[in-house]
Amino acid sequence: MVDETRQDNMTRDARRAIMIDGIPVSLLGMIALALGSSPDQSAADKGWWLGVTAAFTLAVVWVLVRAFRRADEYQRKIQLESMAIAFAAVLVGLQVAVLLDATDIVGLRPLSEAIVIGGVGLWFAVADVRTRLHR
Repeated sequence: MVDETRQDNMTRDARRAIMIDGIPVSLLGMIALALGSSPDQSAADKGWWLGVTAAFTLAVVWVLVRAFRRADEYQRKIQLESMAIAFAAVLVGLQVAVLLDATDIVGLRPLSEAIVIGGVGLWFAVADVRTRLHR
């Protein structure tokens, strides 16, 4: 009983730490998405968008590395399996987006942004559901 309570507290603390690390990264991602959404960008706008997007990418890598270092073996396994599921979903989604772009139904750029964001959401949702169902 005591060990189970301790494990639940560790899981809650790990989730809280990821949330605290992830909120500024999410805001940076929204800023990058907003900067890149304009169809007619000047050279300065593209420079800002590239800089913020590069900072966002590095911040995501930093949060992931910190999260994996904090996780125990079981949590790492769940995260890697969740990433694999989300990666497969993103690959299929991007293939569909390329086909839709080739037929001039929908543009590739806005669709690809939504697919990547959805893939990250799927990754987190699958990891959360698997963690909750294990208890």
